[in-house]
Amino acid sequence: MNMLNSERLFPITFSIPECKISGGFSNKTKLLSSLIPGVRQTYIYNNETDYYNEYKQSYFAITTKKGGWDCLRHYEIIANGCIPFFPNIKQCPPNTMYLLPKNLLVEGNLLYAKYNNIGIHNMSDDAVDECKQLSNKLLEHLQNNLTTRKMAEYILNKTKHESANKILFLSGDTSPDYLRCLTLHGFKTLFEENCHDYPIIPHIYKLSNFNYNALYGKGITYTNLLERTTHNDEYDKTIEQDIMNHKYDLVIYGSYHRGTPYLDLVSRHYEQSNVIFICGEDIGTCTHHSHMELVNKGFNVFVREL
Repeated sequence: MNMLNSERLFPITFSIPECKISGGFSNKTKLLSSLIPGVRQTYIYNNETDYYNEYKQSYFAITTKKGGWDCLRHYEIIANGCIPFFPNIKQCPPNTMYLLPKNLLVEGNLLYAKYNNIGIHNMSDDAVDECKQLSNKLLEHLQNNLTTRKMAEYILNKTKHESANKILFLSGDTSPDYLRCLTLHGFKTLFEENCHDYPIIPHIYKLSNFNYNALYGKGITYTNLLERTTHNDEYDKTIEQDIMNHKYDLVIYGSYHRGTPYLDLVSRHYEQSNVIFICGEDIGTCTHHSHMELVNKGFNVFVREL
C-alpha cells in the first residue's frame, strides 16, 4: 500500500455490524437484483427486511461508485449472500476501498458476464456451485475484515493502541454519517460504556420513540443497534474535566469535517499520537492537503476516499 510518505495517514472503509450478516446461498429467484443504483424508481423498499431479502433472492446485484467509491451497499450485498457486480471496480484508486477484496469483486464481474445470458432457470448445478463458492469467499472476507468490530480493531492496530481501555469518541454534527456511525458502533461493541460518544449519537441506540425510517437511507443497517445503557449520561456532565484529567486513553473525532469539539482542550492534555481524526467524506469534499496538515502536527488520520 502506498502510505503517501506518512506513517500516520491510513485508508479506512465503511463496515457492517455483525448482526446484519446473514449470508446463506439458497432460494435464489433472480440472476440480477432489480435494485439499480441511481435509478430512483427501483428504490421500492421501505424497511430493512424487504431490502435485504431483495439481495438474498438474487445471485448478483449491481453496485458502483456514486459520491465516493465506498458505499454501504457493497457490504449489504455481500452480507446477504449476494455477489456484487461492480463494472468499474478496476478504476478504483489503490488506497480507496483498500480493505475490500477487489480481486474477488473482479471475479464477480467475470462470473456475471459468464452467466448473464443464460437465465436463472438454465443455471446448472456447477454454475450454482461456482457462484456459491465466490459468495462464501466474499462473506468470509467480510466477517474477518469488514465488520464494525474489525474496523475498530484495525484502527487500534494501525495506531498502536491495542492496549487502550477507555475511548472518547467526539462528534460535531450528530446527524447520520455512515463512516462515523459504523466506526462508533465498532468501538461501542468492543468497549461498551468505556467508549463514550459525546455528544450522544441517538440513532445508533435502540429507542422506542425514535423514527429511524425518517433518517438518511431510511436508517437501514446503521441505526437501532445498541442498548441505551451502553451510554453513561454521567460522563456527559464531566466531559471537560475528564479530558483535563486524561480519563481516556484515546480521543477519536468521528468526522473532523463536521466538527471538532474541545479540540483546543484535547490538544493541551493529550499527545497528538493519542488523537485520531476520521474523514468519511465523498470525493472532492476535502483535499490531501487538509489531511496532511493534521498528519504533520502528529495526529493520526483515517480517510475513506484516499
